[in-house]
Amino acid sequence: MTNELQITEVSLINETLLEELSDLLIEVVESGASIGFLSPLSKEAAREYWKDLLGQGVILWVARLNQKVCGTIQLHLVLRANGLHRAEVVRLMVHPEQRRNGIARNLMSTLEQKAKQEGTTLLFLDTRAGDPSNILYKSQGYIEAGSIPRYAKSSNGELDATVFYYKEI
Repeated sequence: MTNELQITEVSLINETLLEELSDLLIEVVESGASIGFLSPLSKEAAREYWKDLLGQGVILWVARLNQKVCGTIQLHLVLRANGLHRAEVVRLMVHPEQRRNGIARNLMSTLEQKAKQEGTTLLFLDTRAGDPSNILYKSQGYIEAGSIPRYAKSSNGELDATVFYYKEI
């Protein structure tokens, strides 16, 4: 078996992909990621999130390793007249068993290429202070713009700071 990584843009979430994405979301949340959901995350809540995701201005990619979903990332284009040049990097997820294998970097690279094609010149994102994702984003050329204390609740009930980043492309 080869370890072939494939990243594809998703325009339709069918039932099979819905199940795979829901399982990925649950695994990532259960591993402690701060991506807007709290543990324990029910299968129903995960399915509802993915079912309603695709729409105007949302671009979704899925990474597959040996045909199995192992990661995902989203680009949210700003559709307001004064923000057509910028977009948000949203919910970069890699399955806990596949981390540190270059999947996140490949997803980020794919997103940035598409952002350029869309006319985006400024990307922004946020992530929990202290998470390994901060190292990734800095290594990808994102610049820390600041942080907000007590921004997001963790599954343990604590309120954690978030760090905002941007990158001109």
